[in-house]
Parts: sequence; structure tokens; C-alpha cells
Amino acid sequence: MALRKEIRDQGNYLFKHRSYFPLLFIVVGMVVYLRKEYMKVDTDQSWFMDHYEFICLGVSLIGFFVRCSTIGYTPKNTSGRNTKEGQIADELNTRGMYSLIRHPLYLGNFFMWLGVAMLTANLWFVVSFVFLYGLYYERIMYAEESYLIKKFGSRYTDWSKDTPAFIPNFKNYRKPGYSFSWKKVLKKEKNGIAAIFLLFWLFQWSSGAMQHGIAYLEFGFWFYAAIISSIVYLFLKVLKKRKLLEDGR
Repeated sequence: MALRKEIRDQGNYLFKHRSYFPLLFIVVGMVVYLRKEYMKVDTDQSWFMDHYEFICLGVSLIGFFVRCSTIGYTPKNTSGRNTKEGQIADELNTRGMYSLIRHPLYLGNFFMWLGVAMLTANLWFVVSFVFLYGLYYERIMYAEESYLIKKFGSRYTDWSKDTPAFIPNFKNYRKPGYSFSWKKVLKKEKNGIAAIFLLFWLFQWSSGAMQHGIAYLEFGFWFYAAIISSIVYLFLKVLKKRKLLEDGR
């Protein structure tokens, strides 16, 4: 089998099963985090460390913002969570976030998960995450671009010549061709914001549970943020099921 085809097949497989990558990442990250807590690794007390969890949250929210800024301006059947269907692209996106970068959703994913990785406060884990994320999504992006080249031909290759794959070029910005759709963002991205706050709370709770016992529960910011985001998720889930978040694209 030619290497090109092998990489494309790997990318298609990883694309269809990309929901499982975060699970492995979370498990390993949790082990690294709890080991640090168990070993009671001391860190310098400073403004940075006192607010470190919120800095990590800020990084994750940057990724969420990138995803929302992408999803909100896209037409139907282009960008989204097409896990079961595989590659979908009825139109070629070249405006808005797609004028800056060819894969803005994966850039958004990167920052969302980078914030979680940073929670471990372990440099080697963060570096390993960056390396493995690049290796993992490189194949997905290759498979996706192979599909788009086959479908759109020179239109895609001409656009891709001046549009970076992963590092935005802000000089290329072009205004989106569609109006922003809050309904589409709420429909597609309700999982993301709930997952962020639930994971941050899970890390905080696991640390307390290890120190004080499994029944330990602290009613602080992360607990209430996780509860509220979960309620919002369930509410939006009901709206989606009743087709109240449909906007025609």
C-alpha cells in the first residue's frame, strides 16, 4: 500500500473515531495530575499560581471561541461533528475563519484541550500532548484535504496555496459570506462548554477526594460552574430534540 493511501486511510479512521482520543487523554492527564497531588509537589506561590486554574480555563475558552466563530458562519453540511457520516462538504468554506486557516475547528480543539492539559502543571505532559495532538490530527487533516481536493479540485488547491493549515494568517481575512447563527452555535457547540467546566470540576474534585475521602465535595466555583453548564446542556438538548434550534443551514 502506498504511504499516501495509508496515511489517508489512517486519517479517515481517526476522523470517524476522534471522539475517543479525548477519553485517553483525560485518563492519562488525571493520573499525572493526581500523582502530583499525591506527591505534594510544591510550587511557588505567586499571582500566576494562585490564578493558574483560571488561566487554564482562559486557554480552553479561547479554543471554544474559535470553534463558535467558525461554526456560526458556516453553511449546512460543512463544518461540524460529523463523526458517523465521515467527511461532509456541500460547499467550500474560504471566508471568515477559513480565510485565516484551513482547519480552524482543529485549532479550536487544540486550545480547548491544551487548557485541560495545563491543569496537570506538568511540562512534559503538556509537551507530549502537543506532539501527539499534532501527530493525530495531521492524519485527519490529510484525509480531509484529500477528500476536498477530490471534490473541489483546483478551487481547493488554489485557496490552500495562500491559506495556512494550522497557524492563522490574519492578513488573509475575508468577511464571512453568511450571517452569524446563534442557533447553529447552540446546537453544535453545547457539548463543548459543558465538557470544559465538567472536566475542570472533575480535576478539582478528584484532588479533594484523594486528600479528604471519596465523599468529599466542595461547593465552590467549579462545582456551580459544572452544574450550571450541565443544566444549560440538557436544556439545549431538549430544544434540539424538538427542532427548535434549526435555522435552515
